[in-house]
Amino acid sequence: MKVFVIVAVLLLSHNALLSQEVTITLTLREALQRARQFGTQVQSADIAAQLAKEDRKQAVAAALPSVNALNQFIYTEGNGTPSGVFVANDGVHVYNEQAVVHQDLFAVVRHGEIRVARAAEAVARAKRDVAARGLNVTVIQDYYAIASAERKLTAAETARKEAADFLDITQKQEKGGEAAHADVIKALLQTKQRDRDFEEAQLAVDKAKTALAVLIFPTLQQNFKIVDDLADLPALSPFDEIARQGKQNNADLTAARASVDEAKNSVDVARYAYLPSLGLDFFYGIDANQFQASANNVQESGRSTLPDYLVSNRQNLGYSAEATLNIPIWNWGAIHSKVKQAALREKQSELDLGLAEKQLDAGLFTAYREAQSALSQVASLRESSDLAVESLRLTLLRYKAGEATTLEVVDAQSTVILARNAYADGLLRYRVAYAALQQLTGNF
Repeated sequence: MKVFVIVAVLLLSHNALLSQEVTITLTLREALQRARQFGTQVQSADIAAQLAKEDRKQAVAAALPSVNALNQFIYTEGNGTPSGVFVANDGVHVYNEQAVVHQDLFAVVRHGEIRVARAAEAVARAKRDVAARGLNVTVIQDYYAIASAERKLTAAETARKEAADFLDITQKQEKGGEAAHADVIKALLQTKQRDRDFEEAQLAVDKAKTALAVLIFPTLQQNFKIVDDLADLPALSPFDEIARQGKQNNADLTAARASVDEAKNSVDVARYAYLPSLGLDFFYGIDANQFQASANNVQESGRSTLPDYLVSNRQNLGYSAEATLNIPIWNWGAIHSKVKQAALREKQSELDLGLAEKQLDAGLFTAYREAQSALSQVASLRESSDLAVESLRLTLLRYKAGEATTLEVVDAQSTVILARNAYADGLLRYRVAYAALQQLTGNF
């Protein structure tokens, strides 16, 4: 019986350990890696880039000779003649077993389709970078939003404890006749408000963790923690250096430039329709009434012609070649319309490029000024937070000495939590602005 109880306890303990969730601690780099692994937008953009790569391979292959195997059997109803009912056939039985080599000779010197496919691949790769860098910005924002929310939660917890301590002080002073009951009521109201603030701060942390979890986990979960390096602010480079990097590495600008190249090459491809096409086909194999390389005692031609001689041996295996020249004469202006359409697309792509350049300049300037302003205020916000804490300490001492009112203490407590939250918001503001600069300059 004892053995059974021990085994049962061990099994229950094992199941409890299995069901216990393991909390994961993530750095920002690990969060970014997970987002690239599970981010749907990045995966879709990567698939589009792979599709464009295959299009380029197909365009290259289309310019090279192709080899096909022709396998055909034709049966024609007999009518007493060698050819059967249909005169166009060589006989009642026709066998076609041939290897066919085809080449468009002008495709050797026409590389427009290949250039279009390469430009389209470059566009797809740039859009993949756009998606990846946009995802990085979102992850960074959500990551540091958690850090900021957790700092506010810590501030709310500290404020709740400070309110509870002050309530205890007022109650003790009321018992000693040193404070009015109104002070106790005011301190109690402050305590209840801080309890509600703590619950809201906890909810904000949960929301922030949920927003990040959607991006970095295959299924929604919140059993993770982050490394809070919110106060480790990266240095801000000079604006000229950031502008130079943006011109070189911005993914949106790269995509716009590749789109212009694609549109220009599409105009050349559309103009190909004005030119003739020359095709060369080479056939080697059997095209005969017998499925064999040579036949004995068969008709000389196999056609319904007279005289109908018999030959002792006829070779069926051989080759033939044909050249086809197609010259466009008249198509009701369709080619001209396609060329004009391609030229309009080229003009639109150039307009899009100009707009992308202006948007980049505006985005860089705005993000830089935002980061510069946030960075300049961080030190002031930190100092204000420290001063608010010191002010609360002094106000409490004055209250205990009977030199300050309850309203002054409550006001000092409110000032502390506002200053702490403002400092957390200032750190988050700089991180978000800096991430926007990183995205625009392609430095992820």
